[in-house]
Amino acid sequence: MIASLMFSILNYAAKKGVTAAHGEVESKLAARQPGVKGETYAYWYLRRHGYTPVARNYTVAGTKGEIDIVAYDGAVLVFVEVRTRSASGSFLTRPEEAVNHEKRRNLSRMARQFLRSRRIESATCRFDVLAIETHPGQKPTVRLQKDAFGMGAQ
Repeated sequence: MIASLMFSILNYAAKKGVTAAHGEVESKLAARQPGVKGETYAYWYLRRHGYTPVARNYTVAGTKGEIDIVAYDGAVLVFVEVRTRSASGSFLTRPEEAVNHEKRRNLSRMARQFLRSRRIESATCRFDVLAIETHPGQKPTVRLQKDAFGMGAQ
């Protein structure tokens, strides 16, 4: 119930897009802002679709990368990579295409660390990719690709 309400509020707020207005001063913070907003949107989107989040922005000291969202989808533990792309003209590639071989390898390594640290190595798990495309003045387009790749991504 709360997840539905929160997603409805975010969905209403996102009708003009989840990214900052074009032409703002570029800085590291401004460049990261669409990703942070996209991850927040993704969090509530997943909650609305029955996922139960257990961690956000999971990192391990000394290991490259992070897992955006870790959640249960029923009995399956899901590691979700969120990719947000804002339109400035047209998209050259889809956001989910940015999850390349190296990114998959890093996510797999991080997922194994997560499982070991919680002593749940035998848990059934999968990797999902949630792609968010934003267009100025419009609600974002969201695509959830379940079981996008396997744990053995080397």
